[in-house]
Amino acid sequence: MTSVAQNPLAGTINEVTANVRKSSGWFIALGIVQIVVGTLAVSFSFSATIASVAMLGVLLLIASGAQMAAAILARSWSGFFLFLLIGILYGLAGVLSLEHPIAAAESLTLMLAGAFLVGGTFRIIVSLVERFPSWGWVLLNGAVTVVLGIFILQGWPATGLWAIGLFVGIDLIANGVTWTVLAADVRNLVSADR
Repeated sequence: MTSVAQNPLAGTINEVTANVRKSSGWFIALGIVQIVVGTLAVSFSFSATIASVAMLGVLLLIASGAQMAAAILARSWSGFFLFLLIGILYGLAGVLSLEHPIAAAESLTLMLAGAFLVGGTFRIIVSLVERFPSWGWVLLNGAVTVVLGIFILQGWPATGLWAIGLFVGIDLIANGVTWTVLAADVRNLVSADR
C-alpha cells in the first residue's frame, strides 16, 4: 500500500478533504438556503420570473457599460465601432428588460423553448448515431428536453409568465441538494478515515 509520503497526490487530496470538512457546516448552510430559496421560487414562479428578468436587465446594463468602456479605451483599434455597437445593444436590451419585464420574460421563454427543441433533438440524433456507453440515458434526456420544449411552446406566451421562475427554482433546489449531500459525504468520508 502506498503511503502519503510516497504519493504526494494523496496528501493533497487529504489536505483538500480536511479543509472542505472544516467548512462543511457552511456548505450545508448554503445548500439549505438554496433549497429554501428554490422552493420559494417554485412556489411563486411569476415573481421569480420577473425578478430573474430584472436581474438579467441589470446585468445587461453592467455589461453595456463595460463593453462601451472597453471600446473607448481601445478607440484606436479597428473594432472600435463593433465594440461600441455591442455595448449599445446590451444597454438597449437591459433597459427594455427592465421597462417591459413581462414581454422580456415571454421572449426569453420562447428562446428557451427553441433551445430545448434544438438541444434535445441534437442529443437524440447523437445518441442514436454514436451508440456510446450510456447512450440510452442521453436519448432519454433528449426526449424529455424536446417534450419540455414542445410543452413550453404550446402554452406560449402564458408559459412566459412562470417558466423561467420555475426553472430557476428547480435549479436552486438541485444545487442546494448537491451542496448538502457533498458536505455530508465529505464529513462522513473524513470521519470514516479516522
